[in-house]
Amino acid sequence: MLQEIRERAQGWVAWAIVILISIPFALWGIQSYLGVGSAPVVAEVDGIEITDRQFEQAVQRTRMDLRERLGAAYDPALFGGQRLREQVLEQMITDALLLEVSQGMGLRVADAALRAAILSEPAFQNNGAFDKATYERVLELQGLTPAAYEEQLRRRLVSTQLRRAVFGTELVAPGEVDAAARLMRQQRELSFVRLSREAFAPSQVPSEDAIQAFYDENQARFQTPEQVRVAYLVLDAKALPTTGEVDEARLREVYESRLDSFREPERRTIRHILLSVPADADESTAEAAKTALVAARERILAGESFADVAAEVSQDTVSASHGGDLGVVERGMMDPAFEQAAFDLPKDELSEPVRSRFGYHLIEVTAIEGGETKPFEAVRDQLAKELGSGQSEGAFFDMAERLANLTYESPDSLVPAAEALDLKIQTTGWFDRSGGEGLFSNPRLVGAAFAEDVLVAGNNSEVIEPERDGLQAVVLRVEEHREPSVRPLDEVREEIVKAIRERDAAVAVLAAADAMVNRLEQGEALSVVAGESTVETPGLVGRAAPGIPPAVSTLAFSLPRPTDAGASFGSAAADNGDAVVVAVTRVEDGDASTLDAAARQSESRSIADALARSEYSQLLLEMEAHANIIRQLPAADDSEG
Repeated sequence: MLQEIRERAQGWVAWAIVILISIPFALWGIQSYLGVGSAPVVAEVDGIEITDRQFEQAVQRTRMDLRERLGAAYDPALFGGQRLREQVLEQMITDALLLEVSQGMGLRVADAALRAAILSEPAFQNNGAFDKATYERVLELQGLTPAAYEEQLRRRLVSTQLRRAVFGTELVAPGEVDAAARLMRQQRELSFVRLSREAFAPSQVPSEDAIQAFYDENQARFQTPEQVRVAYLVLDAKALPTTGEVDEARLREVYESRLDSFREPERRTIRHILLSVPADADESTAEAAKTALVAARERILAGESFADVAAEVSQDTVSASHGGDLGVVERGMMDPAFEQAAFDLPKDELSEPVRSRFGYHLIEVTAIEGGETKPFEAVRDQLAKELGSGQSEGAFFDMAERLANLTYESPDSLVPAAEALDLKIQTTGWFDRSGGEGLFSNPRLVGAAFAEDVLVAGNNSEVIEPERDGLQAVVLRVEEHREPSVRPLDEVREEIVKAIRERDAAVAVLAAADAMVNRLEQGEALSVVAGESTVETPGLVGRAAPGIPPAVSTLAFSLPRPTDAGASFGSAAADNGDAVVVAVTRVEDGDASTLDAAARQSESRSIADALARSEYSQLLLEMEAHANIIRQLPAADDSEG
């Protein structure tokens, strides 16, 4: 049939059809070059477009990064939804502004700096070293090619140069260090009272109208997250059986090829006599040293003690005092020429003069240990285990490839792959974007379950490697999907009653604290105003004094200095909902003269960092104020955006 089609596809009719088909394709190609019909734009910065595709990729990368870094602590309620999308967009706008300004200043990133940044990125490393396969796999999970990522990284590095320039040029005058020391080392004499929120909780139950109003105003608080339940297949190399007994002849072949690895390292106890000769010495100098060493050798052969001759003749002062002894030596420890002669020399035999880069040596081996090769029988089980493991890994990679093909060819079911590979289809309970239990606490699997192609299109996932060792493969599909929903009022009624009581109690306790401050300012004593509450008097304390509640310390050091006529008073809410009333009666500034050089330098760095952060933030605000920025971010469709 193919031949018949080919024969009929000749002549002017066929060419006319080809031309007609080519026209729309050509126009489509021109359209792509001209930008007509390009991707939707979510923001524009001085004419630079941030496309919806770029934005969604950035959101997805941010989520993956948060899941990877926070693990079980990742909470979609904190990092999901519209808030995350807005934060990502603002960062992309800032990056675009920084890039525009940096490029306008002529800042560039060298290829060597780009390469160094990639090689040092922990996400691309395996066992502490850069791994190309890991690099490509991580980028693939983020929907990036190496070229696209490297261009993004180059732009990011260009942008950070401006930040480094701001932070690296901030100067701090000595007077600023003195002023900061006086302020930061300041001490204040204070007293305070704590008022418990629980003591002000209303006794009456909130009305139905109040409960309904709270429910209506706090729908997000009672929303259940989006959830899925998935079916999955697991292929594990460790669970695969070996392919039977390993062939004996194959074992012996591997043994013979690896004889060196089964040989115990040979260790030799060596002593020597050295006459030093510089590497660049002339021939007469070298010959004189060699002649002297030959004379020393003849003395030893005539019956003199090696140790005595070494002590008298050797110019290796360390070993000479120990009879020329160098101790136990293994291959790779000594000068190559010396080592070659020493390991060729029979035990208790005196060498001829040997030239190394240090001079001429007389060498004697006094003991030899090791050097034996383990027999085949001693390592047979080890080899069988290694070969069996290798066969299992080989079978795993073959099956993983088949798993990928089968689940791709039948994208709406795991059954064909399970039957073909004899794998069991397993299912999970319900879990949200923060992850589930066991295997599905892994961010990679969670991300795959909520990927659009799996969640929305209903396809099987790609083969996922949960761990970096690559010896486990998982394919999953979503069985059931729950959209985010608000829990019914009856289910959350008790939560609302508790929340209303806590809210009203917080308002009441702050009102009581304010009333106490008014009385103090009218001249009443703190001990009288406190009533049954305890007055705590820590005395003169610094900003970070132990045992002082943070709310008390923050308030105490923000109150104005007390006048000669009395104290300064204030009230504030504590983190737990209680209230505090604080009285400051005295202030003592820090003494800058007590700072040593190291302390002044540390203080100067802290001030410089704070000033640089402030100036950098102001720079970003000014850049944004002078830029033409158009935001067109649509609202998120779900709890995770």
